Amino acid sequence: MMYTTVEGFIKDYQGEAATTQKLLDTLTDESLNQQVAPGYRTLGHLAWHLVHNDRGILHGAGLSFEAPSATDEPPVSAATIAQSYRATTEAILEAVRVQLTDAKLQENVNMFGQTWTISLTLYNYLKHEVHHRGQLTILMRQAGLAVTGAYGPAKQEWAYLGAPAPAY
Repeated sequence: MMYTTVEGFIKDYQGEAATTQKLLDTLTDESLNQQVAPGYRTLGHLAWHLVHNDRGILHGAGLSFEAPSATDEPPVSAATIAQSYRATTEAILEAVRVQLTDAKLQENVNMFGQTWTISLTLYNYLKHEVHHRGQLTILMRQAGLAVTGAYGPAKQEWAYLGAPAPAY
């Protein structure tokens, strides 16, 4: 789905960001060193990537806002990562509200040597976050943390619904 209105993106992003925020708020300082295997990103690096999250994609679409640099080292504090994500999300939402219009969504930008509309850029930005959020949940499970469902209940959430978890 590409966006035809700024409000459509805002609503989608608010929902996805709230789901990501729940996961980041669950992280512990100890969990940040979890890796899927040696040589791969740690949970802390991956969580920090969601904070700065190649915000260059959004800058390439003409948006200007404050966010941590992609070259910054991840904080050793899970609470700092979660708060940084919250602040960056608010900065993005404000930039979208102020700097974009429905008509501007159809303008073309050069993204990775390709021509994308700003609408497609916002769509791909959101999908990029969802992709990394999936990776985050795997590392969280490996670290022994509870995860929350994104598009339905996570396995342990079924009990809160008064139903047995489906056999996976």
